Amino acid sequence: MQFLLHILSMFRSNVRFTNTRKEYFEITWASLRSMVEPSFARRSLINHVEYLPKAHVVATTAVDLTDSEVLTTEGRMVAYDYLVIATGHMGDGPSTKAEKLNYYQAEHEKISSANSILIIGGGPTGVELAGEIAVDFPDKKVTLVHRGSRLLEFIGERAGKKALDWLISKNVEVILGQSVNLNESSNGVYQTSAGETIEADCHFICIGKPVASSWLKKTTFGDRVDVHGKLMVDANLRVKGHKNVFGIGDVTDIPELKQGYLAEQHALVAAKNVKLLIKGENEKRLATYKPASSALAIVSLGRREAVAQIFCITIVGRLPGLIKSGDLFVGKTRKQLGLSSNVD
Repeated sequence: MQFLLHILSMFRSNVRFTNTRKEYFEITWASLRSMVEPSFARRSLINHVEYLPKAHVVATTAVDLTDSEVLTTEGRMVAYDYLVIATGHMGDGPSTKAEKLNYYQAEHEKISSANSILIIGGGPTGVELAGEIAVDFPDKKVTLVHRGSRLLEFIGERAGKKALDWLISKNVEVILGQSVNLNESSNGVYQTSAGETIEADCHFICIGKPVASSWLKKTTFGDRVDVHGKLMVDANLRVKGHKNVFGIGDVTDIPELKQGYLAEQHALVAAKNVKLLIKGENEKRLATYKPASSALAIVSLGRREAVAQIFCITIVGRLPGLIKSGDLFVGKTRKQLGLSSNVD
């Protein structure tokens, strides 16, 4: 969403940004690095005014939509000619950059002071967090519990096996096929669904969050939200049945893996189409989006290594790590937003 807004703000001053009470944009795939290195967040947290100098940022939450207006929690009606819905997944957090920096400092201190750490979830977030902690704090006892039969179920089995082998080589204990009931935990003692006992000084929940579309079901767009909570869009990324409303990112029903680089491609297509419509171009000229047909993913394993699935090829080690793990695409993303790759 932020990438699209940046593009739009460069050619049209009357761009409004709503549906977030946060005053900043976060490069979310860098958040785990910030937990072990809080200063990293100084680059991955960016105030909206830094990259949207021509936009009017309305830091609030949308609760209703009409064909021409957005209603906020305060009862304010924000008019629009063109609307882009890019609400992503459910989530909450500090509203200011300073508060989020303090949050990462607190998370770092929690990790630093713990002797044993429990991670719940073996998707990309859980695997990457385990890798970050294992590399930066090799003396910590890290346990990862995942209810699935293998890690990284969103990509190929071979990639999950390589990630498992890497974690084990870093002395991370991985428990598959089990879950943890946090309601039954007490004084650092956790029980798994199979009755195993795990002792840990702290825990982190790394499981997927539902898409942020429940509020849309109560609006005039409710019939465009499918049974999975996904917003139905056409080949031009317009919400089906609406000529001036677009949907991009994880909230859409586009049949592909939900990843950051693909959301950026959505943004490029949507921005191009909004520009064409503003200019009054024929709709036949609108750009179409072709869903990614093959899995392409890189999961960081600490600061230097990664496991990558590129089409039918799986690679683990320094080579894929060179692509992502060092800077986590933070410098690249900042440049795409018109900013310096570093901060003063």
